[in-house]
Parts: sequence; C-alpha cells; structure tokens
Amino acid sequence: MIFITVMMLVSIGIVMIFSSSSYYAMLPPYNNPFLFLFKQVISVLIGLGLMVFMIIFDYHRLKKLAPMLLGVSILFLLLVLTPLGDERLGAQRWIDLGVFDFQPSEFAKVCMILFLAAGLSRKGLKIEKFKESVLPFLILIGIFAGLILAENDLGTAITLTGTALVIFYCAGVRLFTLGSIIFCGISLAGAAIFLEDYRRERFLSFLNPEGDPGGAGWQILNSLMSIGSGGFLGTGLGQGRHSKFLYLPERQTDFIFAAIGEELGFIGASLVILLFVLFVWRGLKIAAAAPDSFSSLLAIGIVSSVALQAIINIGVVTNLLPVTGITLPFVSYGGNSMIFSLLSVGVLLNISRSISTNKNI
Repeated sequence: MIFITVMMLVSIGIVMIFSSSSYYAMLPPYNNPFLFLFKQVISVLIGLGLMVFMIIFDYHRLKKLAPMLLGVSILFLLLVLTPLGDERLGAQRWIDLGVFDFQPSEFAKVCMILFLAAGLSRKGLKIEKFKESVLPFLILIGIFAGLILAENDLGTAITLTGTALVIFYCAGVRLFTLGSIIFCGISLAGAAIFLEDYRRERFLSFLNPEGDPGGAGWQILNSLMSIGSGGFLGTGLGQGRHSKFLYLPERQTDFIFAAIGEELGFIGASLVILLFVLFVWRGLKIAAAAPDSFSSLLAIGIVSSVALQAIINIGVVTNLLPVTGITLPFVSYGGNSMIFSLLSVGVLLNISRSISTNKNI
C-alpha cells in the first residue's frame, strides 16, 4: 500500500509538472517545454534506485552511522551559508555542484530523524529526565533550525521541529515538557516572522490578502482563483489558465496543488489528499508493529515529516496558513526533495519487511 500510494503521488506529480510548466519552459531562457519534466524524471529514477537500495540494506546499521551523518549534515548546512551557497529568490538553500544542485536542508531532515530515533531509543525509562535525555536533543534541534532559518527557509525549519516533537511524544517525553517546548517554539517562530520584513508582509497578507493584491497578496489570491476556477472536474490537463499564462507563481513547485485544483478539479485535489492520508495511515500501522523502539521511532519520524510537509504546503495554497516556501512531497518539482523522500520511503518499506509475517498490518 505504501509503495502504490507513493508511486501514484509521484505519477500525478510528473504529469502535473509537465502540464503546468511546459508553457513557461518554452520561454527564454529555457526554450524547452520538456525541461522541468526531464529533470524531474531523472530525480525520480535516482530516488527509486536509492529506495530499492534502502529496502534491501540493513537499516539497523544506520543507527551506528547516525552521529557521523549528523555531523556531515551540519557541515553542509554551514557550507551553504558561505560563498559556496547559491542564492535564488531571496533564499540561500543550495550548493551548486555543476551538474546537480544540492540542498543540505533536505539531507539534514533525514539525518535528524535518524539521529533522534537512534538516540531516544537508547534512553528507555530515562526519557522522563529532562536534563539528561531531552535537553541535549533540544539544543541540537535548535542548532539545525537556526542554520536552516539562516537560509531563509522557515517552512523546512518548522517541519523539522514539528517532526522532532512528534518523535519526542512517541518516545515518551512528558506532556508538560512537550507543552513547554511547543510554547517556546511558537514564540521563537513568531519572533522569526516579525523580525524579517518579508515574513511579516507574508503573515499580514495571509490575514488579508485582498489588502495588497498586487504585492504580498498576489501569490495567495492567484492560488485561490486557480483552485476555484477548477470547479468539480477541473479545466482539463494543460488547460489551466492561471498556470499556463503565468498568473500562478511557482506553479510546478510550491503551488502545484493549486494547479492540480485548477486542472483536475475537486476530484483530483481530493485524490491527492486521500493518498497522503493513506500513506500516513499505513505508515503509522508499520510504526506500531515495528520490532523495536528504534524502528518504530524511525518510521514515526519519516511519516510525520511527510505529513507535516504536506499539511503546510496544502495549507499555504488554500490560505489556511501563511505563505512559506515548501514543496508538496512526491508531487512538486524538486530533485533533492524527491530523492530524499523516496530514500526515506525505502527505509519505511524496509521496516515493514522486518516485521514478522504473521502480524497483520
């Protein structure tokens, strides 16, 4: 079920990326309507190869590699803030490797989930002791979130922090401790929003996008019009007026769900949401039946990361959440997101294989 669900989401994404980007890609400097489609297919093939490898790889060996991988991810997060980092659209999130742009924050999410699962699974009953068991991980999460925020990537920082909180809860951290952490996190997120002019404008436009229709409210207003114009059955593939004529911003990445709503209508958008619900449901059943605490926490981290990212993306597109740049897992255009998402699914499928065959999951 997990594999079929993910493949359906990937397939919908490939079709919608071509449908929403072909007209834009025909224009200079691209001059190739198949450019984004070709790049996404290459990323999917690489991701599928890594997924197959992780299905047959003994994922328990990752437990020993977790500290090293965490250190490597911190190094990459630091490098992206140096002149080696590539800045686009006001965000410095990539390292240009020539033939491939590497996004360290996507790698860091996977490493953080792995490290938390490995570390918290060793704590056992000591998990209720804040200073010994929780505080060191909180400091580490704060470092990661701070480095990602320095890249102007609030969405990924929120996803990483939210995923860590879910893992904490499932590991047995006390509710009072979690409540205190959430309160501090919301306060810091509020400060991050209002201390940056562009984030403050996005938040205010979320409250009243009609107040600045040609500025901060442009993205969300066109997103809502795209979804609304799709109606029940949609306008048809390649017939989306807002995406085709470039009214819809980032139509193949952050706002691809709006393009789905326009071209495939309520039915298509509902199908995408249903597939994510199926993914989460099956993933949680795998986590509940996992053979050990490390496997369970690792599965929980993978599932919650995908779920939170999907919730944030769809929430932004439908104006339920303030605008923040984050892709829709398995669907949006983006090589790094696709590759590391499929790699994580490979680990999840491996955990499923490790469960005794006589268990009904």
